Amino acid sequence: MIDITVENFESEVVAASMATPVLVDFWATWCGPCKTLVPTLEKLEAAYAGRFKLAKVDVDANQQIAGMFGIRSVPTCVLMVGGKPVDGFMGAQTEGQVREFLDKHLPSEGELMAESEVDEAQQLIESGDTQAALQKLADALTADPSNDDARFDYVRLLIASGDYEQAASLLHEPLKRIPKPLQFEALQHWLQCMLFVQQDERGNWELAQFDAAIAQNKRDFDTRFAKAQVLAAEGQWTAAMDELLEIIMRDKEWNGQVARKLFVGILELLAPAKPKKPDAVPGKTAGGIELLGKNTAEQDQATALVNSYRRKLSMALN
Repeated sequence: MIDITVENFESEVVAASMATPVLVDFWATWCGPCKTLVPTLEKLEAAYAGRFKLAKVDVDANQQIAGMFGIRSVPTCVLMVGGKPVDGFMGAQTEGQVREFLDKHLPSEGELMAESEVDEAQQLIESGDTQAALQKLADALTADPSNDDARFDYVRLLIASGDYEQAASLLHEPLKRIPKPLQFEALQHWLQCMLFVQQDERGNWELAQFDAAIAQNKRDFDTRFAKAQVLAAEGQWTAAMDELLEIIMRDKEWNGQVARKLFVGILELLAPAKPKKPDAVPGKTAGGIELLGKNTAEQDQATALVNSYRRKLSMALN
């Protein structure tokens, strides 16, 4: 438990809650129920082993903080997540009641383990150890099957590694959802491109062969789409989207809008990952200080590319 004052409120509560939920206990020395609640909160902080942090505010000594939260009676507990209050309760509570409150908002042990495995997997991918990264992501998904970040990263790496059967198996569940998550539809489109290259004889064509066929008939959309799939399978994303735009501009509805769907899927795959922590801004500290670096520059370039092709798609559809 941390004693909170005006001086450390920003760092120990607001900033700290960006990484780990903080339960703030507003109390007073003269409050009998406060003295009853504190041992329960301290016991649960230890039992939850880092899943939340406990902080206490003496309302008499810190009236400014109490006023900010509109505290009218003590004890009052407020849970801070991502720098903001998300829920709270008033009065002395039993251990069971506090546990029920915490379990509504705190990540489970499995969720925390999965997040840790995903973070380690990213480091392994950056270092080039694909097999170890695959194992970490598999462990993450086992620990928390509902973790879509782990599932997405795992399927994406499986496709890149050529394990199409396992990738398809892991896509089965999210693609049954209504609506289908765009990120998993994007992976399905990419997987279909990889399978096309593997199974269709045109998967072995040189680009010049495609261009020769298209030169004879600009509306040979089947050949154009086949070329786009080959380019996407090779990771030539912008070239693939350029070819898809040629189809969309000539016939938006061709073959059930498959050109548009693959185009949107590629944009989703190219889009920089969203910050995992609430209110986090790439390239900035919690206090808003600019951080310049290679990663930020790469994200800016990727965002600019995606926005550029979104505009091109919008123009082609209008």
